[in-house]
Amino acid sequence: MAEFTGIAAPPNSFKLHFGERCNSDKHPDVPPSPAFQTTALSPHRYRERTHAGAEHGQIRGVAIRVCVEQGDRLVFASALDWPGWCRPGRSEQQALEALAAYAGRYCAVLRAAALGFEPESTEFDVLERAPGNATTDFGAPAIISEAEREPLDAAAAARLAAVVAGCWPFFDRVTSDAPALLRKGPRGGGRDRDEIVDHVAAAELAYARKLGIRNVPDAGACRVAIVEVLAAPCEGSAADAKGWPPRYGARRIGWHVLDHAWEIEDRS
Repeated sequence: MAEFTGIAAPPNSFKLHFGERCNSDKHPDVPPSPAFQTTALSPHRYRERTHAGAEHGQIRGVAIRVCVEQGDRLVFASALDWPGWCRPGRSEQQALEALAAYAGRYCAVLRAAALGFEPESTEFDVLERAPGNATTDFGAPAIISEAEREPLDAAAAARLAAVVAGCWPFFDRVTSDAPALLRKGPRGGGRDRDEIVDHVAAAELAYARKLGIRNVPDAGACRVAIVEVLAAPCEGSAADAKGWPPRYGARRIGWHVLDHAWEIEDRS
């Protein structure tokens, strides 16, 4: 697994303003895409207040710590303290714009799980950049950031687990409301609903092994085991040499669940 190392580029800050909520029939709770503006505020100040706000589950008016991985074909921008809020683009700018555009949809997921996420004026702070790899270009965030090796105390671990656990009910609601046959892409491709459900469940079994989980009997037990591992305080290291630190595991699992949930919504 590649890592964030030797990134010399300084952090950049991006301030996002969210407007009035849209009247979309499909996503009535999603605000319109925000205006995307760059600012020149202090990265050090961002880090201090972002860490304090994020650990307490607050999002309003604080900076969002972001890592960026740059593949040859795709770039991913990921909110480090908010598992599942991760979007790709053809460039860093496009990835950050996509991340901003999905704030409303992410907000709806966490609101349903009774977790605070109500962005009005939100700043992105790009803390880390790294080269991507073949997995990045295939379409998945693959790079472990240095921030994801930070220790997790009991409160931070419980919050991380709660955010990931909040993604699954949303996915289950979306799939239960979706038709069995989904609209195909422009080239006629794309999985149907039940194929996506099976794919997500199979992926979670593989992801669980990366967190040191073995011999779970089914998808439900796998989710329970994942939450138990993520909720445990730790030093931030992986369970074994080829495993994932819990923070990255949470980000990867949350991204995969929500990415496919939103795909199903958009193709229903």
